[in-house]
Amino acid sequence: MSDVPPGLQLPVAGRYAIERELGRGGMATVYLARDIKHKRPVALKIMHRQLTNAVGAERFLREVEIAANLTHPNILTVHDSGDSDGLLYYVMPYVAGESLRERLRGEKQLPIDEAVEIAREVAEGLAYAHAQGVIHRDVKPENILLTGGTHACVADFGIARAIEGAVGEQALTEDGLVLGTPAYMSPEQASGERDIDGRSDIYSLGCVLFEMLAGVPPFRGATAMAIIAGHLADRPPLLRALRSTVPHGVEAAVNQALAKAPADRFQSAARFAEAMAEVPLGWSSGRYLATIGRPEPSAPAVAVLPFVNMSADRDNEYFSDGMTEELINALSKLGGMRIASRTSAFAFKGKSADVREIGRALTVTHIVSGSVRKAGNRLRVAVQLVTVDNGYQLWSETYERDLSDVFAVQDEITRAITEALKITLMGKTNEALVVPPTTDVEAYNQYLKGRFHWSKRTEDGLTRGLECFRAAIRLDPDFAVAHAGIADSYIVLGGYTYLATHDAYRQAKTAALRALELDDSLAEAHTSLAYVRTFYDWDWDEADKGFRRAIALNPQYATAYQWYGQYLSAMGQFDKSITALQRALELEPLSLPIGASMGRVLYNARRYDEAVTQCRAALEMEPTFAVARAWLGMTYIAMGVHDVAIAELERAVELTKGNPAILAGLGDAYAVAGQRDKAQRIADTLAEQAERRKVVPVFTAVIYGDLGEADRAFQVLDAAYEQRSDWLVNLKVTPYFDSLRPDPRFAELLRKMRLD
Repeated sequence: MSDVPPGLQLPVAGRYAIERELGRGGMATVYLARDIKHKRPVALKIMHRQLTNAVGAERFLREVEIAANLTHPNILTVHDSGDSDGLLYYVMPYVAGESLRERLRGEKQLPIDEAVEIAREVAEGLAYAHAQGVIHRDVKPENILLTGGTHACVADFGIARAIEGAVGEQALTEDGLVLGTPAYMSPEQASGERDIDGRSDIYSLGCVLFEMLAGVPPFRGATAMAIIAGHLADRPPLLRALRSTVPHGVEAAVNQALAKAPADRFQSAARFAEAMAEVPLGWSSGRYLATIGRPEPSAPAVAVLPFVNMSADRDNEYFSDGMTEELINALSKLGGMRIASRTSAFAFKGKSADVREIGRALTVTHIVSGSVRKAGNRLRVAVQLVTVDNGYQLWSETYERDLSDVFAVQDEITRAITEALKITLMGKTNEALVVPPTTDVEAYNQYLKGRFHWSKRTEDGLTRGLECFRAAIRLDPDFAVAHAGIADSYIVLGGYTYLATHDAYRQAKTAALRALELDDSLAEAHTSLAYVRTFYDWDWDEADKGFRRAIALNPQYATAYQWYGQYLSAMGQFDKSITALQRALELEPLSLPIGASMGRVLYNARRYDEAVTQCRAALEMEPTFAVARAWLGMTYIAMGVHDVAIAELERAVELTKGNPAILAGLGDAYAVAGQRDKAQRIADTLAEQAERRKVVPVFTAVIYGDLGEADRAFQVLDAAYEQRSDWLVNLKVTPYFDSLRPDPRFAELLRKMRLD
């Protein structure tokens, strides 16, 4: 090693003063130095003495001179090179930042967008060099420098070639004179071929991209020779098995770059760069869900962001949220434009994101934002309409009214937006766009509070929301949407096992029927009733009709598509189910529950890789979303990856504080993994809970089945049947019950449910 002390001036006209060491590798040591002549900091790379002796000054300087002629934004320029009393060196600009290796040490897996962009920039630099006849031969994270956070520059062109001729067969030894780096070495390089071309660099870059995405190189081993053997003979691991959210197109590009035969790879680095440029942005943000692309808005598309509560009383936030939701509902009934759903728009609540970012995420052309100030019976609403692509404000207005005029304000805002967008509405233009759902303003106030609490989906939030809906009905017994709110509350309370199935779904059905008796045009009420027909009545024909009716009444209501997709999945109509959920995701691209529903349907369809990808995509948006994590764990059970299944389900149980359904899933994961004692303890715990809460965790049957106790399993299933457990709806299709499926009692249960 060349131990050059700080302060030394290399005797090249006293030009470089070394300040400190920056790093040290197998071939050289890099120093931060001062270019005395030009008064600038530089990176000075001095070759180790054994390489200096092996390579020779003439050959080294000739190759570095060739590299010095490369000028490209993604190639680190060579300023100077030379021989100083037997020390071979070359000089590069000092770039503040870090190497890709340093970034990977800190983060392991990079965000997908970032990894793809780095690979694209490196490929563009390589394409330029290859066009000049220069092959790098040692593309690896250490030789990729990141400036300004993510801008990539490739360093050390020519060094590997200079060493190659001198080192010869030592290239395959493990004494530090490795030509190329084993983890990134192409098969032709590893086999000692001399006449290699740019496709070798493409292979190495494929290894680097694999590591950026997976956190590990494609081939590993205890020795350099073991790694090289992997490059020569083994297939690389499936990238999406290591990181399921990697887009299929990226995985395909990596696989092509890692082809053993150069003829099967990208035939140029430029083509590799093009493949990276074709990958749509947005994956690492989690806003792409796995099963759909992002449609470009062909007609005006509007997102109404949550209005800001400017009231002195912060508890009035429910009112500003309610105003937003009512405006969304009113605009959704118009023809000629698409409206982003409440779930998607509310994902940006309280965030200071740029309108362009919001527009890209929601695929909208325009954004409505505003504020609400409520003081006593006075209301002040300020609204503005902005164009996404340039940020220009098209229209703004402020309304000051009595609270009793709230519906008139909503109608005025809706009309103003449509006029600003120059949308031609069907029907009479003077027809009211906002029809007051009640004549009692206080009842409306209670309804808004109910939806505010209901949207939290917690047991406390659902209970408080239910109280508000009931208060609204006491004030106005004919308030149809408040009855629909009660139906939705009981559906979620039952579905999340906060209430016994009988109690929850009977109450939901009564409320939905009353809402429809008052207003048969309510898509929400038709959807709720169809959900009860599916998950409680097991009336498959009426459920299908109800969902279709809801969608016909309001084609913009994403929940109708979501729940219809679940129904179709239970019927085994997977293609139609996935289509319905894709439509729901188009309407609500940021909805975590809809994303998890898609994962559940893919699991039922036994499309396990896609189910993993879907659940992972939802978890990239929100790592604490327990439902997606639970379905991910259940999918891994079906795939036989028991350790991962247990880890995911343990985390889901922790997040839900022991939700019975998820706890049962964990018990089954223990059972199939052979951890019988843990599985039995969970089964016993759930049996105790069932007596106390009157909720039968139907998946306990699966635990007993995998423990070899079929009689106990069917006792649980019979009890679940008597309680009409909503979990039984998927009995026909779910892989979860496969251990019990051969038993004749299973077929009898399907027959009783009319699922045979």
